[in-house]
Amino acid sequence: MNSSYRWVIVGAGALMSCVALGAMFSLAIFQVPIAADTGWSHAGIAAAMTLNFLVMGLGAFAWGAASDRFGVRIVVLVGALLLGLALVLASRAGSLLQFQLTYGILVGLAASAFFAPMMAATTAWFEEGRGLAVSLVSAGMGVAPMTVSPFARYLISGYDWRFAMMVIGIMAWALLIPAALLVQSAPVPADAGAASEEGPTEEKSLPLGRIFRSPQFIVLGATFFACCAAHSGPIFHMVSYATICGVTPMAAVSIYSVEGLAGLGGRLLYGTLADRLGVKPVLVAGLLVQAAALATYLLVSELGQFYALAVIFGSAYGGVMPLYAVLAREYFGQRVIGTVFGAASMLSSIGMAAGPLIGGWIFDTFANYSWLFIGSSMVGLGAAAIALAFPPMQRLRMQTA
Repeated sequence: MNSSYRWVIVGAGALMSCVALGAMFSLAIFQVPIAADTGWSHAGIAAAMTLNFLVMGLGAFAWGAASDRFGVRIVVLVGALLLGLALVLASRAGSLLQFQLTYGILVGLAASAFFAPMMAATTAWFEEGRGLAVSLVSAGMGVAPMTVSPFARYLISGYDWRFAMMVIGIMAWALLIPAALLVQSAPVPADAGAASEEGPTEEKSLPLGRIFRSPQFIVLGATFFACCAAHSGPIFHMVSYATICGVTPMAAVSIYSVEGLAGLGGRLLYGTLADRLGVKPVLVAGLLVQAAALATYLLVSELGQFYALAVIFGSAYGGVMPLYAVLAREYFGQRVIGTVFGAASMLSSIGMAAGPLIGGWIFDTFANYSWLFIGSSMVGLGAAAIALAFPPMQRLRMQTA
């Protein structure tokens, strides 16, 4: 696997995750202009984001399975076409229901076509440095808040939200369709048949039912779910929490950007460490750092303190996210990784969907976010505890007796 083309795959995957997830998460920028122009409720508009997470979960599993069967290129190409169409249709929505169906469902479905399939494809191209490679692909998620969202804000300021959303949809076509056409399957080593004659046969015949009942997948899915449930609420409500602590609204928004930038560094750091030290210990360490950072937010009140903690928190949750794909590849092999990682991503999306809703309920009930950070830290510790239960790093095989 020494082909230089593997870095083209990494670059294409990073671009796809940046554009797709950036377009989806830019709803936070569109919310106020949409409400002012249409009179739709903020809750109704925000419900589209909840739909995004739920649909992404189901979509990740479906797209991952499709990539195993039909190949990654066709999956990401369909996702590119669908994402642009969804954004253009959402920009023309004449009612809240139409907007929720197009942005909430179609955008979420399209965005889920990139992450799991491209992470799976990348693991096939790399035998060495796999942790760093998948970290670079997922780095697009960290770049998204610093690219698509500011661009959306610029367009809204100069024109209106409908024009801005339509332009982002057209740009999604312009960027993602060529990137999708660059995706190729990893070359098969010349000695694959002789050196690992049993491996592909076992992977091909291994029933998915047994995979999903295995301790490896149960621990993987539970850890991924708890990890995302721990950080999704604090991320979503961070700007509001900082404002309550006395930080100005504009400065509070910058905290979110600092987290995203720190996530880039965290992906590189944790990916490199995973290649050198092993995935499991690095994952557990990252989850513990995340949990500690969440608890520490109860003690901060000044902008500088928020920035410092954003660096630690952002690097931790950003750094551990790509490691789940590496674990899936090590445990279950390449042949079914799209399906397996898609299923794990579905569980993580459910965790992501729960956090913002629970955080909103906590604030409405207690008029502060203290219990959000306490609860999130405890869930984060639970994720680390679950990760300790990962079985030894060896391929799941067919039972012969």
